[in-house]
Amino acid sequence: QAQLVESGGGSVQAGGSLRLSCTASEYTDSSKCMAWFRQAPGKEREGVAAFNTALRSEHYADSMNGRFTISQDNAKNTLYLQMNSLKPEDTAVYYCAADSRLGPRIFCGLDNNNYNYWGQGTQVTVSS
Repeated sequence: QAQLVESGGGSVQAGGSLRLSCTASEYTDSSKCMAWFRQAPGKEREGVAAFNTALRSEHYADSMNGRFTISQDNAKNTLYLQMNSLKPEDTAVYYCAADSRLGPRIFCGLDNNNYNYWGQGTQVTVSS
């Protein structure tokens, strides 16, 4: 049984918007940090945005430039990524990740080594 499941991907034209969702299981819904990563064809996986579930603080990769917003519902079982003003270079498979390890987290970053649960990914395609 998957611990994280992404949805909401699809194909849009440049300038359009999508909202991705990530549903957590009982094993991951108390994670200290959750994040979105993406991997484009021929490129390494890169961090997009991270969320501290206790402090409800956000951290974004510099390249997002204010176009993306990460959030979580009050029940803390669904993570969202609102993507606006999409560009062709945003085309990638987007992955949800969770850090369920014990201990406090002051800052949730985008080092993929800090995340121990991963979803299967959802495809986002942006056409010009």
